[in-house]
Amino acid sequence: MKLSKNNIFSFLSGGLICLTACLSIGSSDSEKVLDGRPVVMSMTSSPDIPSSVTFCGTPIDLTRYNMREGFDREMSSFTYFHSTTMLLIKRANRYFPVIEPILKANGIPDDFKYLAVIESHLDPRVSSPARAVGMWQFLEGTGKQYGLTVTPTVDERCHVAKATEAACKYLKAAYDKYGDWANVAASYNAGMGRISGELTKQEADSTFDLWLVEETSRYVYRIMAIKQIFENPYKYGFVLRAEDLYKPIACEDVAVSSDIPDLSAFAQKYNIMYADLKRFNPWLRDRKLQTLGKTYTLQVPKENEMYYKTPNTYVHNSAWVVR
Repeated sequence: MKLSKNNIFSFLSGGLICLTACLSIGSSDSEKVLDGRPVVMSMTSSPDIPSSVTFCGTPIDLTRYNMREGFDREMSSFTYFHSTTMLLIKRANRYFPVIEPILKANGIPDDFKYLAVIESHLDPRVSSPARAVGMWQFLEGTGKQYGLTVTPTVDERCHVAKATEAACKYLKAAYDKYGDWANVAASYNAGMGRISGELTKQEADSTFDLWLVEETSRYVYRIMAIKQIFENPYKYGFVLRAEDLYKPIACEDVAVSSDIPDLSAFAQKYNIMYADLKRFNPWLRDRKLQTLGKTYTLQVPKENEMYYKTPNTYVHNSAWVVR
């Protein structure tokens, strides 16, 4: 069959229109796909919230709206505050072996080690704007009340073991008052006077039922949330190996009963730097030590322990690392 010029033109025109339509549809679909793509290279999902958790051996029901949402807020915060939460686990490998036996010896539930985690990020030298100092964040007057020495050259609020002993004294006194560990934990933040007053005024039995300032309202949830993550870091995206954790560093104990006029010279005598002496004895406040009739024990790190020439192998809690 012979096609006329008009037929050929019509055929080509129709084909061009169809092709243009197909390309238009394809382009539109591609744009929709591109519009739906994530604009960041990672995805964020909400952590699972259990119906209950255990704190100090007591089940805590999280099904009530305020309980679930309070816990969810802290779980989300710790889960996605990646660098800080990871650092806390690394530090715990060094400090939990000091804290845990003291809590146990004083009859304090092991879960209170997580109170130290949220109070200070396990930094024995940290100081707050309110002038609370050390791993357990004692104010000077409260620290002295519970047996800690604070002088111009000594601040035992920064002594991990002694401050833990002092914290145990407070926690036991608070438990004698409340008979409830959650209330005890809240009182560590707000004070026994505030918690007792609010329990009375609001006619409540539990700190979870109180209307409090935001910091105190979040406090116990933060302890429970960091415990949840520490018990299973991998579940919440923290992948650590034994060599990633900070190892405990063995030290020689040196008893001192007389003043040390120059701590730098003292450090040199033991073949360490002044900075090392300060890091392992953060309770030293000055360049000198005045004993004022007391005997202090200084920790001098052993030279071979101060290096990571071989990877760390000490893992305080096997749940913290992947095998």
